[in-house]
Parts: sequence; structure tokens; C-alpha cells
Amino acid sequence: MIFGGVCSSVTSILAQSLEGFNLVQLSFEVTAPSLANKRRFPNFFRTVPSDGAVNVALVRFLRQYGWSRVGTLTQREQKFTEVQRDLSRHLEVANIQLAEAESFSEVPCDCVKKLKDNDVRIVIAHFDVSLAAKVFCCVYNLSMYGQKYQWILPDWTQGSWWTNTDSTNCTAKNILTAIEGSISADIETLSSRHIRGISGRTPQEYEKEYDEKRWLKGLGASKFHGFAYDGTWVIAKVLTRVMETVRYREKYSIHRNFTVTDQEVGQMILEAMDKINFFGVTGHIMFQKGERMASVKFAQYQDGKAVDIEKYSAITDELEFISPIRFQRDKPTKDRTHVYPQRKRISILLYGVVAFLTFLGIFTACSLLVFSVKHYNHWAISMSTPFMNTLIILGAVLSYSSIFFIGLDGSYVSDRVFEVSCSVQISCLSIGCTSSFGAMFVKTWKIHSFFKNHSMEKKLPQPTKDYGLVLLVMLLLLIDLSLLICLQILDPLRRTVKEYHTEADPHGQDFFIQPFSERCENTNMGFWMAAFYVYKGILLLSTCFLALTTRHMNIPAINDSRGIRFSVFVSVPVILIGTCASMLCQDQPNVQFCIVTLVIITCCCSTLCMVFLPKIIIIRMGPDPAFLSRRFHLTQWHSELQKESGQDNDVMEQDDSGASDFVTDVTQNISLSLDILLSENLNLRQHINELDSELEDLTRQLNEPSPCVMENVIIRSFVHKAVKEKCMTLPESSKCNRNLLEDINSPEHIQRRLSLQLPILHLAYLPSIGGVDTSPLNSPSDSPQHTLMPRTYGVLVTGL
Repeated sequence: MIFGGVCSSVTSILAQSLEGFNLVQLSFEVTAPSLANKRRFPNFFRTVPSDGAVNVALVRFLRQYGWSRVGTLTQREQKFTEVQRDLSRHLEVANIQLAEAESFSEVPCDCVKKLKDNDVRIVIAHFDVSLAAKVFCCVYNLSMYGQKYQWILPDWTQGSWWTNTDSTNCTAKNILTAIEGSISADIETLSSRHIRGISGRTPQEYEKEYDEKRWLKGLGASKFHGFAYDGTWVIAKVLTRVMETVRYREKYSIHRNFTVTDQEVGQMILEAMDKINFFGVTGHIMFQKGERMASVKFAQYQDGKAVDIEKYSAITDELEFISPIRFQRDKPTKDRTHVYPQRKRISILLYGVVAFLTFLGIFTACSLLVFSVKHYNHWAISMSTPFMNTLIILGAVLSYSSIFFIGLDGSYVSDRVFEVSCSVQISCLSIGCTSSFGAMFVKTWKIHSFFKNHSMEKKLPQPTKDYGLVLLVMLLLLIDLSLLICLQILDPLRRTVKEYHTEADPHGQDFFIQPFSERCENTNMGFWMAAFYVYKGILLLSTCFLALTTRHMNIPAINDSRGIRFSVFVSVPVILIGTCASMLCQDQPNVQFCIVTLVIITCCCSTLCMVFLPKIIIIRMGPDPAFLSRRFHLTQWHSELQKESGQDNDVMEQDDSGASDFVTDVTQNISLSLDILLSENLNLRQHINELDSELEDLTRQLNEPSPCVMENVIIRSFVHKAVKEKCMTLPESSKCNRNLLEDINSPEHIQRRLSLQLPILHLAYLPSIGGVDTSPLNSPSDSPQHTLMPRTYGVLVTGL
């Protein structure tokens, strides 16, 4: 056997050649982990544990305190880099993250700063004691000590190395402050147990005797003297066992001349080394694959002194508690800056207030729907396209309902329910917007198309049919449904998490807060948003344009035309501003939720109020609408007609203007109130009977010889007879109404009346649409201006 080997490089070369020489080597000082490779060094043993054994204990110590993220700081020398590589392998097996591995030669400050920048809290150091003061001066300057950091160092308890501050800009006190609380890990050189071992001495007795003899000879202490002492006992035990084995074989061998070869002796020594098991001054001695089963001691610097805290036994793979470990705040240091996720949720109070307002909005919309159905036959409801009004209400209800789903997040529902709510909210909001604004678009288009196509010189156009308007709204809804179905099939909305910048704990705790919010997104979110925005934008802008072009037009028969315009002028800017503002406030869910709900509630509320509030006022004020009729405001259209007529004479222009206003009013009301005229058939017939009585009185006056009276009677008789013939067939067809208007509207008729200085024939509005009247011209000096005022029912003919 060979006993010894101190230098790792020399020992490794020698250990590779042992098998060829049939020798076994036992070392007491070489700790290089590379010599633990039994394939390369099968005949090498050592009583001193390798540094790899310390790494195993380190991993066990890290796991006990829940440290799963560490960093290393290593000096660029073979013995340290080799230990660091072995530690990396053990950390990987134990599933402990090596966040940063820094190495240095002379200047460690840059490496220390990198560890701090990478948020390394647990640092395992491998460097010589001569550089310890320089390293911890950098640690002190970078404030990388205290409750947030934990340093694990080699065992440097033999001397006061922190006093060697010549090459640093720190004092010994600064370095002591930096190492306070740091932990050292090293093999146990002498056992702390009071057990008499194979030598008949306890470890304490051996140490006392060793120190006495050392002092007598004036020698310094060695860290490995106990391993050398136990090594001699290992060799003695092995050789003794081999000799006993040889004698036993010689005694009981069947061969008279029994001999043992060198190979057999070498094999016996290897087998005896594997069976070594006794208690020495360094602890329990036994080998596993040539490696000493070690005990590793952990000490902590407390108040400038190293205090043993725990001991690891490789035999039992357990940590033995010795004394309490000291942590600041009585909690182990965290291995990283813990980042706790914090959901940016919508305030429950805000959600409750908005939900209450939304419920009121839905209740109001449903009440308006019931009101419309109840008064369906009233002229204020029936003349304003009831089906479109219903669509406006349903669209508002759907838009209101989407608010309940917009305010949901992961704190209230599961991820699956959240994804379903994403599809529901966009469907409700999209269909509701299309229903409401589509209905208002159709109503505005009806007004715009009528005034655009109408002309005094042309025949009155046919009124727009309701089923055509319904088909137009259905087409808009079909486009909307097509987009939603394609979205749900091709690229459905999913729950995504948006993370924001981390924030420090407001109470100063050692952790950060990671705010995040949940969103409804898909792969091609930009494309789908652009498609919906373009489609809805075209609908809104078209409605706004039509409302702008008809802003001077007010038709009593369509009594909500002005309300629709006001609603469009309010909703479109609110939607545009709200959309932009909500995009800018995506990182503030409460603000974004307020903006979105405010836009929805404002648009729905303004639309319902503008459209239905006038109807409620009209119905509640009483059955007689004569007091509610208003004069037509057709300034824009009338000015266009005047430009087309090209009249130059001022007097005739004034007269024709009055006549044009009158005829225009009559034309609009008759064309838009044919259904109401049918219901007034009975009143008209009764009035015709009165005209017949008046005609009989005129007939009796024919006997009078006065020429003026005769002329007057003839004219009045002719006019009354013509009116009677046309009014008798009024309920059956609207053609008579149009013929009557054409007769009245003919330039010859107007010119003949003006030349005879007769009053202009005029019609009073029916009860369902209000009425107008013109005061008769009793003399040529009467003013040609005619004032439109509520007057009578039915059709009246006035004369001199």
C-alpha cells in the first residue's frame, strides 16, 4: 500500500498507475472531486472527504430551507473551478436553479455586481481566504448583505482574515458587518462526540495530546492531522485482516505448499478497504466506492464569531441540529425577490353601482316596450314605425346586458366561464348596436329619401313601404351575425393575461407585486377589431350624415324625426371619444370599465329618451292633438324649390311662396297620413252632408237676379260639387287625394283664383296629424301672407 498524496495534480497521476503496479493508495489530504471517479482510479482511497461530499451536504442544506435559486462566485483556480463544476451537477440533479455563475481572478467587484443585478440572493462562494477581505469589501459597498442576502463560504474560522484590509478601501468593521450572518460549510476535522475510538482515545483527548506535542516541538497545526492519524489505523486494520486471511488459507488449504500471489494480495487489500468500519478521531470511518462517508459541519458568523449550527452525516443523509441559526426577522432569507401576482380587478362597489344603473336602464327599456305595445293604435306610436321602435328598445336591452359580462374577471368566474363571457359580451354589444342604430338609420333614410326625391312639378311619389325598411335592418343584422359566426368558428376569443411592470411592496416588505389583468383576445385580434370598427363606423357615420342633411326637417307624421337626430348627434361623438379613451386606459381596468359603461349607458339612455319621451308626452296630454301640431320647418327644401322655379316678380314670388308653403304642407301630410284618413271616413261623410245642405241654400239663391250674387253662387256651386265628388271616394283610394292635390297645385287653378281675387282653397289637417288653416282673403287689399294655425277637422271650402 501507499499512504499519502497531498497535491492533487501529482496524486491523480500516481493514482492512475496504481492498478498496473497492483498497489492501493490511501490519502489523507487530497479533496479534489475528480479523484472520486472509480473507473479511472479504482485503487485510490482517502480518509478525508472530498469536496464533492461537501457539495452533497450543501444541496441537502439548501433544500431544508427551501432555497431553489442560487448563484456561485468562484476564483479562477483549478481546485475551486473543479468544485464549482461538481456543485453544478449536484444542483441540477436536485432541481435547484443556478441563476448566475461568476468567476474572477483578482477583481471580484464586477462579478458581485452582476450577481446583485441578476437578483441572486443565495451566493455560494469558492475562493481563497487571501481574497476574502477584498470580496466582502465589494459586498459591503454594494449593500449585498443583511436580511435579503445569504452567503455560504468555505471554512475560514482558523484566523481573523477580516483584519487584512490593506488592499481594500474598507475597514475591518465594514467587513465584519458584511459577513455577519454568513454560513460556512466544511468537513468535520475532529468529531465532536465523546466516544473512545479504535485508538482508545476520545477525539477531545487526542486533540489535547496532539496540541501538547505540537507546542513542545514548536510546530503549526494542520487541518488534516486527524485524517492522517485515522489513516494509519485504516492501514493497520486492512493489513491485519489480509494477514489473517492468508494464515487462514494456509492452515486450511488442501495444498501442502500453499502460496499467495501478489494479485491475490492486492485483491484482498481492496476487499478489506471496502469492509473498513470503525470510529476514529474524525468520526465514523467507512468507505463507499473509495470515498469516505463524511460529516459536514455548518457554522454561522454571529457577532463576529463562528457558531456551529448544524452537522450533516453522509451515512444517515440527515442534518443534525446543534444550535439555532440566526436570520433577521426570524425568517429564512428568500432565494429571490418574490413577485406576487395581483389581479387588477374591477372594484366590487363600482361593479355594483354600474349593475344597478344597468338594471334601471333595462327596466326602463322594458317599460317603454310595454308602453308602446299598449298604445300601439295611437297615432303617436303607429305613425313612427312601431317595428323600428321595438328594434331600438331590444338593441338597448342587449347593449345594457353586455355590461354585466364586461365587468366579470377571474376573481368572480372560472377561466372557462370567462371565455364564454367574452363571446357573449361582444355578441350582445354588436347586435344591440346594429339593432338600435340600424333602426335609426332606416328612419333617417326614410326622411332623407322623401325630401330628396320630392318636387313640386312632379307627381307625388309613393310612400315607402315598411317591409322594405325591415329588410334593410335585417340585412344589417345578417352582416353582423356573419362576422360574429366567423369570429367564433375561425378565431374564437380566449382568456389572455396582460402583465405590467413590477411594483415594490407599498409597506416595504421584501417582495414585488406583479399587476396583471385578464383580457379577451384571439390570434388576429387587430384584424377582427378593424372589421367591426369599419362596419360599425360606416353605419354610425352614415346615420350621422343623414341626420345632418335632414336637420331642418320636422315632419309631424314622423313625430320622432327630431329625437332621432338629437340621439345620433349625441351618440356618435360619445362612441368615438369613448372608444379612443378605453384603448388608452387598458392598463386601468376600473377606468376602462367606467368609460365603456358610460358610453353604453349614455347612448342607450339618450336614444330611448329622445325617441320615446315625446310620444309619452303627446299621449299623456290628451286625445286632442290639435294643440300639439306644429308648422313644418322645411326651410332647406323650400329654398331649393325656389331656386328651381326661377321666379323674378317680387309680388308673385310672395304669393307663390305662400301657396307653395301651403301646398307643400298639404302634400306632406296627405302622403304620410293615408292610413289615418281611412279612419276618419265617417267624419268626412258627415261633413259632406253639411255641404249638401249648404248647396241647397245656394240653389235657392239662384232665383235672385243680382249679377254679382249669381256669379258668386255659380263659382261656389262648381267648387262644392267638385270637392264632393272627390271626397266621396277618398277612403277607397289615395288616387283621388293625389288628383285633388294636382288640381289644387296646378298653376292655372292658382292663377285663376288670384285673377278673380278669390280665397285660396285650403285643407285642414286631420286630428291624427294636426291641422292648418289659412284666413280667407276678403278683399284685394288682404295680405298674401298666410299664417298656418290649428283649426278644424275634415275638408273645408271657403268662398266669398
